[in-house]
Amino acid sequence: MNRKNLTSDQRRDATVEAVVALAASSNPADLTTAQIGAHMGVTQGALFRHFSNKQEIWTAVMDWTATNLLARLDRIETDNPIDGLEAMFTAHVEFVIANPGIPPIMFGELQRSGETPAKVRLQELMAGYGARLAAKLTAAKAAGLVARDIDIPAAAILFLGIIQGLVMQTMMTGDFDAMRDMSGRIFKIYLRGIGVKR
Repeated sequence: MNRKNLTSDQRRDATVEAVVALAASSNPADLTTAQIGAHMGVTQGALFRHFSNKQEIWTAVMDWTATNLLARLDRIETDNPIDGLEAMFTAHVEFVIANPGIPPIMFGELQRSGETPAKVRLQELMAGYGARLAAKLTAAKAAGLVARDIDIPAAAILFLGIIQGLVMQTMMTGDFDAMRDMSGRIFKIYLRGIGVKR
C-alpha cells in the first residue's frame, strides 16, 4: 500500500499499528509523535492532520485494542460454558502474543492520574470483558459445571488477574512464546479453583 495515498481512516489505523509496534520494544510513555511519524515514514506534522494531539492517538490505540480483543471473544462459539471460558482465555493470550506492545500501553495508561479518554475507553473494555466472563460463569453455574457456591464476580476478577500476572511475568522475561505453554497449565489450576472436575 502506498503510504502517501492512504485515506484518513487508513492513516489513523497505520498510526495505531506503529504505536503498538514501537511499544513492544520501547517505553510507551517515552514515545514521541516524531518517533511514531519516523516509524511510519511520515512527518510529525502529517500525524497531526489526523489527530489533534498525542492523547487522541492513545485513545485510538485503546479503541483498536477494545474492538479487536472483544471481537476475538465474540467469535467464540461453543455450547459448553467451560469450553467457552477456556477459549476466551486462549484468545486473550494469543492476542497478547500477537501484539506484545499492548500490555505496556495499557499498564502505562492505568498509571496516569485523572480520567483521560484513553483510560475511560480501557475501563469500558474491562467492563465489557467482565460482563462476558460473568455470563459464561453464570451459565456454567446454572449447568452445574462449577462449584454451587461460586462467587462469580470474584471468579471473573481472578480470571483477568491470572492473565495480567502471566503478562507481567512474560514482560519481565521477554519470552512471549513461552506464555502459550504456561497459560494452558495455569488455566487448569483456575478450573480446579472454581470447582470444575475434568
